[in-house]
Amino acid sequence: MTNYTIFYTDDDEDDLSIFADAIESINQKITLQTYTGGEKLLDAIFNPPPTPHVVFLDLNMPGKNGFEVLEEIRSSEDKKDIPVIIYSTSSEPSIIEKCRNLGANCFITKPVLMSDIIKSIEHAISINWKQFVPNKSNFVFKY
Repeated sequence: MTNYTIFYTDDDEDDLSIFADAIESINQKITLQTYTGGEKLLDAIFNPPPTPHVVFLDLNMPGKNGFEVLEEIRSSEDKKDIPVIIYSTSSEPSIIEKCRNLGANCFITKPVLMSDIIKSIEHAISINWKQFVPNKSNFVFKY
């Protein structure tokens, strides 16, 4: 069984806690690292170990927001290939398109139901990110 490391960054402690509960109910070896802001996430990414299998990134955070964090990851020669999933309350087409243009790998509107949160995480760890090419038809995950 593969061991996955997921980094999740959100300024909402409740969202972090619910996400951690969802991870607990998945029958996979998943190590979850949570961060309460963009600066903390970037510090962790640029100072491994561990290195994330995938990053779940909220957009609306104080300090460095998700857009800025994504741009910084994508501008780094040795970190630019880390898969980044935007995990946001927004479902605005213009925001989704901006995330795709900035190099995000996937966009998930934060689910309300625990079962949908679990589906979102399972989807993220099921993808072969080395071969996955985001496009308009597969960029937004519908749970």
